[in-house]
Amino acid sequence: MSIVSRFAPSPTGYLHVGGARTALYSWLVAKAAGGKFILRIEDTDRERSTQPAIDAILEGMQWLGLDYDEGPYYQTQRFERYQQLIDRLLDEGKAYKCYCSIERLEKMREEQMAAGEKPRYDGACRDQEEQPGKPYVIRFRNPQEGSVIFDDHVRGRIEFSNQELDDLIIARTDGTPTYNFCVVVDDWDMGITHVVRGEDHINNTPRQINILKALGAPVPEYAHVSMILGDDGKKLSKRHGAVSVMEYRDNGYLPQALLNYLVRLGWSHGDQEVFSVDEMIKLFKLSDINKAASAFNTEKLNWLNQHYMKSLPADEVATELAWHFNKLGVDTSDGPALTDIVSLQAERVKTLKEMAEISRYFFEQVTEFEAGAAKKHLRPVAGAALALVRDKLADLTSWNQDGIQQAIQATCSELDIGMGKVGMPLRVAATGGGNSPSLDATLAALPQATVVARINLALEFIKAREEQS
Repeated sequence: MSIVSRFAPSPTGYLHVGGARTALYSWLVAKAAGGKFILRIEDTDRERSTQPAIDAILEGMQWLGLDYDEGPYYQTQRFERYQQLIDRLLDEGKAYKCYCSIERLEKMREEQMAAGEKPRYDGACRDQEEQPGKPYVIRFRNPQEGSVIFDDHVRGRIEFSNQELDDLIIARTDGTPTYNFCVVVDDWDMGITHVVRGEDHINNTPRQINILKALGAPVPEYAHVSMILGDDGKKLSKRHGAVSVMEYRDNGYLPQALLNYLVRLGWSHGDQEVFSVDEMIKLFKLSDINKAASAFNTEKLNWLNQHYMKSLPADEVATELAWHFNKLGVDTSDGPALTDIVSLQAERVKTLKEMAEISRYFFEQVTEFEAGAAKKHLRPVAGAALALVRDKLADLTSWNQDGIQQAIQATCSELDIGMGKVGMPLRVAATGGGNSPSLDATLAALPQATVVARINLALEFIKAREEQS
């Protein structure tokens, strides 16, 4: 059997991490078997579905690299097909028109709940004759006997008695089809063999299986994955921080890191923590998904993100880093290669956002110094060392780390002072602050003339400070 899976989000908001994990698992099911992965936009909720939400889903899928073989398909473009099959079910007596008023349904629900019963439609219109001119919905005639049984890849054997399932609405009063019916038709028409989705859909599954059987359609295999919890054990939400996939991009995470983290939120392969996409495809099995809910751990994601910043080819990381510099409004066309920035800074930060923020001095002018660093290191006593190291750096005919290090050491020797009394004032002068990668590597990444000019600025700062004292 050729495997066909799908990701079918509703465009009522951003692509959240739970949806992204579902998309990843569905994508892996298809990729691992050499099958097909389909993207379907379930936009029948016209009031809540928006184009920005659709764009956010497509952007999130693209950023994560979850390429789809077909789609995106849109349910709102398939209403004619849904209507065709609704009419067929009506003709075959497998669906019927329900004329019950909202008032009657609400009263029935209240009485059932007061009696401690599960609210469900009582089938009052199952055998009623048509009432021309009266508004109606169309309900599926659910079997009243027997059970629906399916073997879930995550949860094992699941059984629902048909007596627990009422006759659900498959078309509203205005004729538009409902979610559960559209899903069934789409899965049939698109040849879906494996449905991976959240555990909140478990109660929909027996209803959808009954509709599939009524249509004479094959029943796909199901895998219902548990929810993702926050660090506090409660359902992941905005109060835990970023939830949208693109927020993680904005906060400086690499797509490779987020994918690796998401695949481990409920799936494992021994004790292995780091997985390339190729390894995920090779090793992933639905049967290895854990039934228990998974807790989101930002520290673990940060660890993975730094791992990928350090281990991925620098040009891949630089491509993502360029986006963050652009967001900061920093022009990186005149300065060191971004691959060099990655090599210098990857050990020192957890995110690309941090990397861009602490690397601005490579591309922007230093016009002032961090107050704390300047107070501590740009003191009158540092003036002689800065002036001497400036002259030695200015005289270098080859601007590289070795030459720069020799100039700094020569300054220390001539003045008979420790490395810190030259290095720290020089670091503050060259970068504007007290933190940077190794000093020789930092200076080598800057133009020689820029370093000399910044030292001159620092000397002016020291002179002004001296005059004020």
